[in-house]
Amino acid sequence: MFYHLFNMLQPEISVLNVFRYITFRTICASLTALVICFVFGPWMIRLLGEKQIGQYIRKVGPERHQDKAGTPTMGGVLILLSIILSTLLWVDLTNLYVWIILFVGAGYFVIGFADDYLKQIQKRNMGLSAWTKFCLQILIAAIAGIMIYVYPEFNTHVTVPFFKTITPDLGPGYIIFAIIVIVGASNAVNLTDGLDGLAIGPVIIAAATYMLFAYVTGHIKIAQYLQINYLAGCGEVTIICGAMAGAGLGFLWYNTYPAQIFMGDVGSLPLGALLGIIAVVTKHEFLLVIVGGIFVIEALSVIFQVGYFKITKGQRIFLMAPLHHHFELKGWAESKVIVRFWIVAIILALISISTLKLR
Repeated sequence: MFYHLFNMLQPEISVLNVFRYITFRTICASLTALVICFVFGPWMIRLLGEKQIGQYIRKVGPERHQDKAGTPTMGGVLILLSIILSTLLWVDLTNLYVWIILFVGAGYFVIGFADDYLKQIQKRNMGLSAWTKFCLQILIAAIAGIMIYVYPEFNTHVTVPFFKTITPDLGPGYIIFAIIVIVGASNAVNLTDGLDGLAIGPVIIAAATYMLFAYVTGHIKIAQYLQINYLAGCGEVTIICGAMAGAGLGFLWYNTYPAQIFMGDVGSLPLGALLGIIAVVTKHEFLLVIVGGIFVIEALSVIFQVGYFKITKGQRIFLMAPLHHHFELKGWAESKVIVRFWIVAIILALISISTLKLR
């Protein structure tokens, strides 16, 4: 909104020309989202507390987590509203990629909200059934995949990290590929959200990393120099990434150990989906495996644990899955697990950025 307003006023007020730059609007979106989360965080915590919307802690988890029972949850409402509002304020609203990304974020937000509503307010411990949740995730991802596929400016080639000449064209199969990326990222972030600040930290890091990828992909000269796919209009996605990072920082102020509020499924599901659709739009799909390596490892730990348990009829690979619980049961303090996972996330982000030149 501000982009169009200032663009109209720019001929009369030359200083407003600065708002045409994606880099400046990304900073503005980041700060806007951060301030919204920071200012309204205490109000959200009080509201959720008054409504008795508190976290339910399963008895199968580590014993120390029972102390967290009753901590306000569904804080993801604040995160997503901050992202959407700040994006709408600072982005070019004529950009189709922006609306596709916001559609995915809003769609997964509704799924997460419905799941948390049933669990936290209706007191149905299981929330939405796993099958219902999964089908809805696939439906939204499929719609987004089709919208991207039919968009004339978009191509169905995928980029393989470290190999500039390997760009297979998936054709219509790209829709299925996009579904896998979006749904996989959403559930991986959801599985990681088990400790105070554990999920939001890597989300911030991943969003900041894709902020760079979106900018270079949408800048024709830089894209040509780095020999990566140039995608006209992709630069505006930088602003959404900035809003994600800013909202994440604002939320982390209250979610850091010991947490005053949790994000819930209404936060983790759409945040993961946003990372997935952004990876698709920026043509750096496979890099999400590296950038979001923490999420991938956490998800694989659950898959391997469940599979091994069924095959061996009762044996386990880890003391408990997801992986962060394994380290807790080995005696690591919760804060140590969280910070060390953040450090790994930063290292993986740096490795992923290096692929822009290592081709």
